Amino acid sequence: MEQKDTQNINPSGQTEEQDAPAVSAIEPIEAQSAPGADTAETAETQNAPAAGIAEAAAQNAPAAGVAEAAGEQKPPAAEAAGGQDTLVTSSVELPSLELLEAELKKEQYKRSYRRVLKSTAFSLMVVAAVAVLIAVLLLPVLQISGTSMTDTLQNEDIVVAVNSSKFKTGDVVAFYYNNNILIKRVIASSGDWVDIDEDGNVYVNEVKLDEPYVKELALGECDIDLPYQVPDKKCFVMGDHRATSIDSRSTAVGCVSDDAVVGKILFRVWPLSEIGFVK
Repeated sequence: MEQKDTQNINPSGQTEEQDAPAVSAIEPIEAQSAPGADTAETAETQNAPAAGIAEAAAQNAPAAGVAEAAGEQKPPAAEAAGGQDTLVTSSVELPSLELLEAELKKEQYKRSYRRVLKSTAFSLMVVAAVAVLIAVLLLPVLQISGTSMTDTLQNEDIVVAVNSSKFKTGDVVAFYYNNNILIKRVIASSGDWVDIDEDGNVYVNEVKLDEPYVKELALGECDIDLPYQVPDKKCFVMGDHRATSIDSRSTAVGCVSDDAVVGKILFRVWPLSEIGFVK
């Protein structure tokens, strides 16, 4: 019995001895794993400067933003540079001399046309202004309204008068009457004696007038005492259409003052078929 116990112990001792190497075998593994830890520490030690760099990079983040902004601005510059390259390439193809001459002539024509247009417009304005001054001061243009001067002047004829205070028997004159302008023929001047018979024949200073411009003689509307002496600085006027004309034979009109005379009718400009001097 005691031997069995001894044997039983021995095997357990062997077991313990066998187990001990297992423990020692584990220790080398732990020892071998220790260098891995050293490696990790070394890696951490090596990574420490990288962490410092990262912190420096974080501090320099605005500069990086500026760099990025500069980077974003560079592409347009690059594109501009590329555009310049394109322009340089396209500018190599210069226009021909004939095309340049044609463009030059076109520009010269435009400038000449504008200059001529301005000059023409200015000339027309000057001519219009001068025409207005002449029409008002020297050569009044008048349109006939009525039939008192037929057949010499017809209704709606356009005539030109000469501003003059010198006129004689037989002249056709325009004069102001009640804010209107009337056109009649001068029969006698101041101081002359006028007489008209029943047939419409006119005598000035007892001399019968030759009136080829009158187609039909008539006494007409006459309410003055004949013979009649023309007052000073006035003239006696009558229309060529004696039957219908109201003139110096009527006290409604009377003799015309020299100051009221607009001018002597000189020229007819309309209608074109009757253009010419008025007689």
